[in-house]
Amino acid sequence: MKKLSIKSLAITVFVFFMMWGVSKITDFKFFNAFDPVSQALTDFELTDYAFSNLRRDPTVDQRIVVVNLGMLSRREVAQQIHIISQFKPKVIGIDSYFNCEGRLRDSVNCPQLLDTLGNLLLSDAIKEAGNVVLVSKLLQKTKTSEDSNLIDVYDSIEYSDLNFSMYAKHGYANLLTDPPAVYQDDVKQCRAFVPKYTVNNDEQYAFAVQMCMMFDPEKTKRFLARQKEEEIINYRGNVEIQDIRLKSVREKETSTTRYPLMFYAVDVDQILNGEVLPELFNNSIVIVGFLGSYFGDPSWNDKYFTPLNKKVAGRANPDMFGVVVHANIVAMILNEDYVNELAEWQKYTIAFIVCFLTVALFIIIDEHLAHWFDALSVLIQILLLLTVSGLMVFGFASFEFKLDLSLTLAASALVGPCYDIYKGFQNQITKWLTKKPVDVLIE
Repeated sequence: MKKLSIKSLAITVFVFFMMWGVSKITDFKFFNAFDPVSQALTDFELTDYAFSNLRRDPTVDQRIVVVNLGMLSRREVAQQIHIISQFKPKVIGIDSYFNCEGRLRDSVNCPQLLDTLGNLLLSDAIKEAGNVVLVSKLLQKTKTSEDSNLIDVYDSIEYSDLNFSMYAKHGYANLLTDPPAVYQDDVKQCRAFVPKYTVNNDEQYAFAVQMCMMFDPEKTKRFLARQKEEEIINYRGNVEIQDIRLKSVREKETSTTRYPLMFYAVDVDQILNGEVLPELFNNSIVIVGFLGSYFGDPSWNDKYFTPLNKKVAGRANPDMFGVVVHANIVAMILNEDYVNELAEWQKYTIAFIVCFLTVALFIIIDEHLAHWFDALSVLIQILLLLTVSGLMVFGFASFEFKLDLSLTLAASALVGPCYDIYKGFQNQITKWLTKKPVDVLIE
């Protein structure tokens, strides 16, 4: 048993060494010819299938209403906020900046300044509502030190102009994207967000967290008490278009996402024309943001790829506007419906134990059933890969636990080849030392 344990440990260490070597080789992009395939698969996680196919259909969350901001001027936004505030919502979140891009405050670079009356009306509408949350943007002016272990280091914040921001609370709209997005129309994949950052010794909350703090402080505090640097977004659905005239648009709007619709959404003209039910907004969280120039607009502006996308790999079209991503975060916090996951040390521990036991089984088979070793080792690897993959999907679908066993999958896939390589080296070394042929690994 001691000899078996030592040999199993040695081969297990060799497997992990090979995994490290493979990861370093791929960092140098030696396999550029396979980039199209690898790029298509990097977007995919096994839990994506559970996100969109295996969980119970959610009901529409009537506490959250999404309103399309469209391409409204500031004067029209002021009118929109004034109308919404009359319906007595508990919180109004506005996913839009009201400042001058690049901070060039002249009428040529910032034509919004020309509409003095419109700016005054918007400022008054925000002030009168008294429950508005505006988005801010975390900025990084200094380079992150190379040895920093933080996700990012931010040292400044961009707000809307003072005449608007002084009457509202703020939450940063920064979302974690892969790859990191520079412009709004960049390809953006969003799976997680950071609930809070510390900027210049001041704690800042995410946009969705700040809205929840105003709506239900107790639930929000319990969420923050999880003390997680990153939170996986428990996506539940997209927007429900409340307009019988837009059946064809509704079908088009949902064509890129396969999960049921969860949030009521109201278009620009419906608010301004009074074509809404006041009780829809009463005592709710109203999130105003861009849903296209009109419902069904195929715009990629402020749109993200999410795990609900119909194409789980090699995705073609983003499926969710940023304002709906924020709505999903709000729903997750209010429903206390979080996604839990393994710690890093747990991932490595599980991978090591599974690899060690598999290697030990291979050694036993090689000792006692040498003629069946090739067939049995391949069969064991296939069953192991299927079992681990199934556990990952089942764990998420049934318990909303992200059982990230990708390291275990990698180790399981490499056990067979690494065992053969290790055995070949050992046999050759033994042959050199004894000058006699060695047919088996273990005597």
